[in-house]
Amino acid sequence: MELLFERFLNENRGEWPDIDLDLPSGEQREQVIQYVYELYGSLGAAMTANVITYRGRSAAREVGKALGFEEDQLARLSSLVGHWEWRGENDTMAHHFAQAGFDIQHPRIARYLELCLRMQDLPRHLGQHSGGMVICAGLLNRIVPIERASMPGRTVIQWDKEDCADLGLIKVDLLGLGMMAVLKDSIELIPRHYGKDVDLAALPEDPLVYETLRKADTVGMFQVESRAQMASIPHNAPTRFYDLVVQVAIIRPGPIVGKMMHPYMRRRQGKEEVTYPHPSLEPVLKRTLGVPLFQEQLLRMAMTVASFTGAEAEELRRAVGMRRSMQRMKDLEGRLRAGMDRNGIGPEAQDNIVQGISSFAMYGFPESHAASFALIAYASAYLKVHYLAAFTCGLLNNQPMGFYSPAVLIKDAQRHSLRVRPMDVQRSDWLCTLEPEQDGSLSVRIGLNYAKGLRQSSANELLAARSRDGIFQTVDELALRVPALNRGELVALAQIGTLNSLDKVEHRRDALWQVEQAGRPVGPLLRGADSAHTSDKDPTPLQKMTTDERLAADYMGTGLTTGPHPMAYHRETLRQEGILSADELMQRRSNLPVRIAGCVIARQRPGTAKGFVFLSLEDETGIANIILAPDVFEQNRIVVTRNRFLLIEGPLQNQDGVVHVKAQRIVPLDITSADIRSHDFH
Repeated sequence: MELLFERFLNENRGEWPDIDLDLPSGEQREQVIQYVYELYGSLGAAMTANVITYRGRSAAREVGKALGFEEDQLARLSSLVGHWEWRGENDTMAHHFAQAGFDIQHPRIARYLELCLRMQDLPRHLGQHSGGMVICAGLLNRIVPIERASMPGRTVIQWDKEDCADLGLIKVDLLGLGMMAVLKDSIELIPRHYGKDVDLAALPEDPLVYETLRKADTVGMFQVESRAQMASIPHNAPTRFYDLVVQVAIIRPGPIVGKMMHPYMRRRQGKEEVTYPHPSLEPVLKRTLGVPLFQEQLLRMAMTVASFTGAEAEELRRAVGMRRSMQRMKDLEGRLRAGMDRNGIGPEAQDNIVQGISSFAMYGFPESHAASFALIAYASAYLKVHYLAAFTCGLLNNQPMGFYSPAVLIKDAQRHSLRVRPMDVQRSDWLCTLEPEQDGSLSVRIGLNYAKGLRQSSANELLAARSRDGIFQTVDELALRVPALNRGELVALAQIGTLNSLDKVEHRRDALWQVEQAGRPVGPLLRGADSAHTSDKDPTPLQKMTTDERLAADYMGTGLTTGPHPMAYHRETLRQEGILSADELMQRRSNLPVRIAGCVIARQRPGTAKGFVFLSLEDETGIANIILAPDVFEQNRIVVTRNRFLLIEGPLQNQDGVVHVKAQRIVPLDITSADIRSHDFH
């Protein structure tokens, strides 16, 4: 990789190096944190604090409580507060309230707005840094106040990371990475269920993996699963590992704001000639087609054209990136130009190089970080392509993480022919597991941990009873053998179909009826008579849940469904109305008007997108990407942000296999009452 050592450590660095260690999230990360506490003592190490300030929604809720708003009013008001990174002239609380029908001239509403705005950015409380630990050889409490954290076994200092850096304290970031936990779980499942061993350090360069990446079939993969990644990766068409290094780094605010992304993509596709600011920079920029993408390239540019030392180049990067004083920048620019003069570089080339460095320095991504992320991205892609069941099981057991919810991950796996079995009191463990099928394939069984309202202690007792005395025969027997299960937990399990495999349970409503009886057990005297009476019970007169009732119960009780996608039940009607499915968009020519409908699984309004909003709509065939211009979003703000299912009309954009619909008309759809949640990002 030819990485630059001076980027991280040099003789002129006036502070401790930035030490980051990515660990599998969960128990293993906590083990490392506790090891540090044990090594340095409870007074020699502590977590760094974060100063949590009031932002839009937190301020809205706190002010509403203080002013005595009812809970439903408060929920409605706070939901109107924009959380997008991008802010336009109409992105104000007053405008959003007026759009929603509130009278902003009303004294109470006007006072509410005023207080919300005044509270912005005021400190609210201290929180824990995501992984930063301050360590010292002596007693840390002699330097900084330490307090016990709410989490057992942890202490927190009362300063944030900037305070620590100013005082020269050593901070080590022990960061939990969900995908590393997924990879760990996957490679433990593979030998047991596939009969093969996988070494993450020796994965082969697999053409099938790169083919899958080029198709943007990347749901669940690390770093390349976002809408923006899916839109760019077919254009960049990775065929080797370094292409993936670039792909990981290019969809970030830096290359976008620095206007480096599109030149690279055009050159990658052969639509633009590869050029260099000066011939001497070809060795530095050749791998990225003449476009500087990484911080290391900035340093090498200064070292090449102006004979800067590594320390001087790092000083230049920090001066530009941290927006230091204009005088310091002028001094460094003077030294840069003087060095270029000595190396015979002309004024025009100097101007281009200085401009490129100035515009790029504050946005560049370290090549070393990109390479590390690309390695994890490739590993996730390799496991998804070759060991889908194990990878999906690992993903489901390490939520929340990534761009998509478990419901979306399951539907994507099912579209790739993976069977996902529903939660079953007779078969499910606490976590999701793999099961062999009759045809020799593997399926994923949903774990009891996805049952909302079920305590892990109750589930553990259930599993212990099942392991000790065998499977359960009836609802009464389950309640009798697992007394830890309270009535609410039995009802929760019945509603989501977890009890359907028990004898004499015909469907979910029947299970709910039997739970009512089991939840109020008779005494020992009549227990035998009661069992005899119910053994010859007539078929239940209760009707089965309707399709919509089952969907609503699934999403309310687990946040997902293993059955058909809600859109599948309406496909015939939608087709008659000329509404396409997501996979049918691929066969349509660009610029043709289309109609597409689906469940909103993600909303985005990035700060770099100039007010454009991006939606991801899912149906039973895949995911469709929708683009909303700022004016279209403003006209349909409430519809777009409040509705779970949408019908979109507009022209299709189909370029090199990257498909978008440019929304012109947006209509809410009444598909199901199920509470399906979307992941909304900046």
